[in-house]
Amino acid sequence: MDDLEPKPNRSGLIWNLLSILVLLVIITLLVLFAIIYINPLSSVNPFPPGQLPTLMTFPMGTSTSPPLPATDSPTATIQPSETSTSIPTWTLMPSFTPFHLGPSAQPSITPGGSGMAYEATVDYVDSTYYHPEAGCNWMGVAGQAVDINNAPVLYLAIHIQGTVGGKYIDYISATGTAPNYGRAGFEFYLGDKPFASGNNIIIQLTDQQNLPLTDPIKLITYNDCSKNLILIRFKQVR
Repeated sequence: MDDLEPKPNRSGLIWNLLSILVLLVIITLLVLFAIIYINPLSSVNPFPPGQLPTLMTFPMGTSTSPPLPATDSPTATIQPSETSTSIPTWTLMPSFTPFHLGPSAQPSITPGGSGMAYEATVDYVDSTYYHPEAGCNWMGVAGQAVDINNAPVLYLAIHIQGTVGGKYIDYISATGTAPNYGRAGFEFYLGDKPFASGNNIIIQLTDQQNLPLTDPIKLITYNDCSKNLILIRFKQVR
């Protein structure tokens, strides 16, 4: 009768043990992955990430904006970087003579009427002094502003508006934006060729609060390549 008893299934027991072992390995791997995911620098990570570089820090200083000018005669406080250029620039002389224009090209002076702080000297020259690459294919208005001691005055506003070649313009710029005309230089581009017009363009100098420093000044343009750049020098008179 003993010979008829069934023998235990040893192969089934081995497979059960292997299944349990595989399950334990999977659980262990999941735990390790979770630890590495939460903390990549953990000692169980066989491939820890490299050490991140230390960020360079700088001391933080307090930045103060330059005060707005309190009077109608602000003075320049910022020294712009020097630029090397072969284009002639204006010299800070009391007389408005950037070039020798000949006896027939006399500049016109608009006095600072109505108690205005600045007067304007208007001249007409060939733009190739400042834009030689454009030739006659250029027309504009440019200049600079100086105080009563002929020192450049930065950050004054210049407003120009009117009609040029049938096109209405309305632009605002500031002194100091076109250093080719001096440290307090400015420039307006009006077109790709000279146009003749009457007193259709008005330009005015104001301070940073938009208070006028000159009366509105009427400008005339010419269909002449030798007069396609209108140069204006705003000079403080009081």
